[in-house]
Amino acid sequence: MTTFVTGSFLKHDDYITPSSAWANIKHLIPNKIVWEPFYLDGQSGDDLRDLGFTVIHEPVDFYAGARGDIVVSNPPFSETNAILTQLVEWNKPFILILPAAKINTQYFRALFAGDSRLQIIIPRKRIQFTKKNKDGTLERGGRCSFDCFYFCWQIGLDEAITWLE
Repeated sequence: MTTFVTGSFLKHDDYITPSSAWANIKHLIPNKIVWEPFYLDGQSGDDLRDLGFTVIHEPVDFYAGARGDIVVSNPPFSETNAILTQLVEWNKPFILILPAAKINTQYFRALFAGDSRLQIIIPRKRIQFTKKNKDGTLERGGRCSFDCFYFCWQIGLDEAITWLE
């Protein structure tokens, strides 16, 4: 989410993924070594481990090099273009929680138009993130005002679009 300030936007990408977001797709995540590259508070990696996955989740620079077999993450939305470009360059399969509107961007189209390896998982309801403020405090209870999907690439799901129950 961004805040409008006299013609410019302030980026704030520190939103914590609820454990339910991963539990809801546990049955669709391949049983491979998961790399959760965006650390924040470390909870996302713990949540994936609690679901039975082997997870690499450390506070290191994403661009330092690919790890694991598959990326499963809620990346910083303001960096989506660079992150997707890097994952495609690395040929790294992924499941990423992203705003549904990302599919309408020019960079998304350039990367994935006509690519049958791109699949989408649509949650039953909006994912409600917890905001981590710059002072470290958490804001819970806010209502997310936009839809997010799980964008998957090279995962091999049965359908191009999977609707969660």
